[in-house]
Amino acid sequence: MHYDTIENRHGLKHDPFKALIVPRPIGWISSVSGDGVVNLAPYSFFNAVSDRPHYVMFSSSGIKDSIRNIHETGEFTCSLSTWDTRFAMNTSSAAVPPGVDEYPLAGLTAAPSRFVKPPRVKEAPAAFECRHWKTVELPDVVPGSERGHYVVFGQVVGIYIDDRYVRDGIVDTGAMRPLARLGYMDYAVVTPETVVTINRPEVAEDGSVVNAQAEAWDGTYR
Repeated sequence: MHYDTIENRHGLKHDPFKALIVPRPIGWISSVSGDGVVNLAPYSFFNAVSDRPHYVMFSSSGIKDSIRNIHETGEFTCSLSTWDTRFAMNTSSAAVPPGVDEYPLAGLTAAPSRFVKPPRVKEAPAAFECRHWKTVELPDVVPGSERGHYVVFGQVVGIYIDDRYVRDGIVDTGAMRPLARLGYMDYAVVTPETVVTINRPEVAEDGSVVNAQAEAWDGTYR
């Protein structure tokens, strides 16, 4: 099949777009309003966009509590959602009224951050403490739409990692079992069994590509 995304007449039960851009990391965003009310919400349009300096982004359809809080205070955190916290993460996505703290609602613990005011999820094995850099409103294909789509960029000024997952100077990502979003109501999980090491290729003097097989990593970035 092949279809025009502007008219979006794909003929399927649901738009397949989100089922194709997979897996997507989940940005479990925690923020605090100017009045001190804590908010926690997951965003599946989330990712890192730079590592020197460290920047992350998440995208929201419409202005939600997270964006309002971040614009008011200039700070947020992003905690790693995992297999063990999958149901709590899902509960925190509920469209509850403004002013409701999702931490107790989802049975989670708000742990203090070191560099920003918003707390992180204590049950999460890792978290990023961020300062707001910029929010970009994306142009809509339908002129005059009032919903809007917004991309929030934040500079990571602090990182928390549970020491249990640092082994021989390397983060054991698979052991954390991070959760990822697929399409529809589907999720995936990273496990030690699904992690594959493939070294980056090297170019020989004759221009051929060598050493691009799956093998133990020698610890050198290429």
